[in-house]
Amino acid sequence: MIALEPRSPVSPTIDLDAPGLRHGHLRLPWSRNESAWGNLMIPVTVAVGAPGPTVLVTGGNHGDEYEGPLAILDFALGLDPERLTGRVILLPFFNYPAVKAGARVSPVDGVNLNRCFPGAPDGSITRQIADFVLRALVPKADLVLDFHSGGRTLDFLPFAASHALPDAALDARCAAAAEAFAAPHTVKMLEIDPAGLFDTAVEALGVTFVTTELGGGGGTTAARVAIARRGLRNVLIHGGVLAGEPEPAPSRRLGMPSLDCYAFAQSGGMLEPLVDLGATVRKGETVARVWPLDRTGVAPEIVPAGLDGLLAARHFPGLVQPGDAVAVVAVPED
Repeated sequence: MIALEPRSPVSPTIDLDAPGLRHGHLRLPWSRNESAWGNLMIPVTVAVGAPGPTVLVTGGNHGDEYEGPLAILDFALGLDPERLTGRVILLPFFNYPAVKAGARVSPVDGVNLNRCFPGAPDGSITRQIADFVLRALVPKADLVLDFHSGGRTLDFLPFAASHALPDAALDARCAAAAEAFAAPHTVKMLEIDPAGLFDTAVEALGVTFVTTELGGGGGTTAARVAIARRGLRNVLIHGGVLAGEPEPAPSRRLGMPSLDCYAFAQSGGMLEPLVDLGATVRKGETVARVWPLDRTGVAPEIVPAGLDGLLAARHFPGLVQPGDAVAVVAVPED
């Protein structure tokens, strides 16, 4: 017998292609104790105007990051397809179970959505979501904007980012989209491990991709949501979908030339930051100390910066474990 590739169980409740504005769901069958014939209903909005490009916008890839979802919800509320040249697909709660739980990973299967791409149509719930979005939505898109912030465990200078890519043309398109976002900082980002990322999967398909890190700490602020709202509109204008003029804002370019940007704790304990976000640091300078929790009279672990630059991100909670990223230094490029 010929083995057939499993088909995605996800089905949209709305037409993704017809002209007009529609609010609906991605329906994913989910049999559980509370509902044997239940479904996971992931909100989605699609607006199609005159013929043109498609932009896919996602928030809630991690469920404890709020700037993106809030900006998307607000934009969807006033969305007018008559002002569009092309199509906008909005997924404010990409990993819906994680968003409802206010958690980084899904409480349904314990999977981190942003580490499980390309997903699997016959995998767990989170892998099924990843598979559908990558196979059914991303191929429709000319540009993908995926909102992130630090969640409960990290805090960032607000920035939009692209990655250094071997395809020069794609690299340039992604960098231009990140610049267009007009966040206070624009970063050429280096991931610790790109395997399984939504970013990596989208870029491998040759689709323009821009992401963000807009703060952290498991909450948000009015200023950070305003950055997200402005950036969303700017990227849609840059992508040729939304009419109007972009809203400019000063943005400082930062690079991450090597993994020396990351400083890790070697021991667990109580974290004492010695420099704040945005501060200038020098290679070898102590950026944090980790104090032991099991005794007094013992010197703390010293965490040094790996290169010259400014502090772009830091561990947020007051306690760390061995191997936790304590600080990230980025290098100004202007």
